[in-house]
Amino acid sequence: MAAPQPDTSPADGPHDPMWRAVFRSVRVRLLVIALLPMLVLVPLMLGSTMVRWGGKIDEILITKVHGDLTIANQYLDQLLQNSGERLDGFANSVALRDAMADDVARAALLETQRKALGLDFLYVTDGQSAPGDITPSDWPVIRSALAGTWRSAVDILSAQDLNAVSPGLDAWAAIRLVPTVAAVPTDRSIEDRGMVIHSAAPIRLADGRSGALVGGLLLNRNLSFIDTINGLVYREQSLPQGSQGTATLFLDDVRVSTNVRLFENVRALGTRVSAEVRDRVLGEGQVWLDRAFVVNDWYISAYQPIVDSRGMRVGMLYVGFLEAPFLAAKKNAALSVMVLFVLIAAISVPIFLRWAGRIFRPLERMTQTIARVEAGDMDARNRPAEGTGEIAQVAGHLDILLDRIQERDRQLREWGESLERKVEDRTRDLRDANRKLERTTERLIMSEKLAAVGEITASVAHEINNPIAVIQGNLDVARSVLDRDADKVQTEFRLIDDQVYRISVIVSKLLQFAKPEEYSGAANVISPVDVVQDCLVLTRHQIEHADIDVVMDFSSENNVLMSRTELQQVVVNLILNALYAMRDNGRLTLAVRDEDGGVVIRVDDTGQGIEPSVLKRIFDPFFTTKQAEGTGLGLSISQTLITRAGGQITATSTPGQGSRFRVWLPRSEAD
Repeated sequence: MAAPQPDTSPADGPHDPMWRAVFRSVRVRLLVIALLPMLVLVPLMLGSTMVRWGGKIDEILITKVHGDLTIANQYLDQLLQNSGERLDGFANSVALRDAMADDVARAALLETQRKALGLDFLYVTDGQSAPGDITPSDWPVIRSALAGTWRSAVDILSAQDLNAVSPGLDAWAAIRLVPTVAAVPTDRSIEDRGMVIHSAAPIRLADGRSGALVGGLLLNRNLSFIDTINGLVYREQSLPQGSQGTATLFLDDVRVSTNVRLFENVRALGTRVSAEVRDRVLGEGQVWLDRAFVVNDWYISAYQPIVDSRGMRVGMLYVGFLEAPFLAAKKNAALSVMVLFVLIAAISVPIFLRWAGRIFRPLERMTQTIARVEAGDMDARNRPAEGTGEIAQVAGHLDILLDRIQERDRQLREWGESLERKVEDRTRDLRDANRKLERTTERLIMSEKLAAVGEITASVAHEINNPIAVIQGNLDVARSVLDRDADKVQTEFRLIDDQVYRISVIVSKLLQFAKPEEYSGAANVISPVDVVQDCLVLTRHQIEHADIDVVMDFSSENNVLMSRTELQQVVVNLILNALYAMRDNGRLTLAVRDEDGGVVIRVDDTGQGIEPSVLKRIFDPFFTTKQAEGTGLGLSISQTLITRAGGQITATSTPGQGSRFRVWLPRSEAD
């Protein structure tokens, strides 16, 4: 019995990738067990903690900026409230009531009070007339005052209205737009409208009618207003060093009052908010609480829509602070944690490795012993020292098991060698019997097929003979009846005779196939070259119709002993099969040569070829690939005829390139 071979399966083979072999090492596995908590689990815990901590910091920042926005909004509301109350107080003052009858005195008093109240315009209307083209009824604050209740709100005045209430105010309000990254595209180059705190209080006119005292504070370029908000929200030391708080008032999406710097001393007036923020705040009316790109840097931002007296969203109030210092703080914290972890790992890992070494070294020795045994060294042993612990006991038990395995292996080898000799003897006998059985089976199957085919063809041939005799007899009667008139249709009678003769020949061939011993015919000494040339003449019409090129190689000078018509039948069948395989266009090669002590007739085509599974069945009776166009008897009859003449017919084919049929016939002794 052959010696056992070491296992070379993909799991343990010498061709494994190096990383897989390393991972199977006991040392590596113990190191992984020892270092996994320190080098994997701890970093994962630290990483998840840092992520959660960063998320909490972000939430705190959003909460802070939300509180900042609340303070700014309260200041704006308080400013609206104070403006309305102060205007109402002046409207109810004795000084204004006394000056109402004198236009000059009233105008002087209004100008003095406008400056005292810090307003940009102040005028009196009776509800019908107002400065310029202003229609008092168009403004809800004026309508409320005419109805007897003071009101203050943020409104947007056009450039014409600004100039009407205070000449030159439109020029001060106009702000040139600055192209801004990520803003909504626009064709405008200037924002000439004005955002004002619009207040109105009821008064009694000199003629006793109800009127309204209207005043307004322009917020465009009102830097003191926005700086006051910024000072309230972001006092000193309210933000970490390096951060900067900002506040902005937007008219639509244009910064009309801001302390955001475009350059060192240039405020970013005329820059615009990003399209994303604009859609959320002005388009949807929601409050933005998130990071946003402001002019040239990222800020933790809060935006709130500003609604005018008509309830329309006309602008935004913004507060925010630089995000960069907080990002730097988070990065520094993460870096500090990483450095601390590396230091702890550098100290603790060597200690873990030393402890693990006491375990994996004995285990490695056992692994090496097992590897030697697998390689064929059955004498390899651990031989551990006494009293070294549980691992030494395991090594000793392993040596005992190896001793038993060695003895079992010796016995198995002896039994195996004996069994192999018996198996070889039995296998040789079975192989011989199987070969004999295969040959006998092949002969039996072929005999059964030929017997069945012969019985069918003989029956068909005999049935056809009767109609042929009737046709021939009636043809002779027709000639005798017509007498001399038969000459007029002599050509037709001759054609009928030829076709009847042709049918008789076909029936004769069928009977030859069915019972060759009774219809063997006369074998003649013939020239295969002459037969092939005659076959070309017989199939010329089919060759020309299919546009096939014919290549001829007739170098044989020998004769064969075979019926001429039978050989002609075989060659014609092979030529027609080749034409069918090529359909249209192709090359047909016919060769007749002297080879192997006989004559070889070769028929090659450049057709579609024959699949291997089909090629082995082409000589079976009734097997055909022509569907309804063939009977499946052509090649079977051809093989029978060639075999009976002592020859052999074979076929080779390459699918897609063509086929080759080779007919070998023994040379006639008469030569």
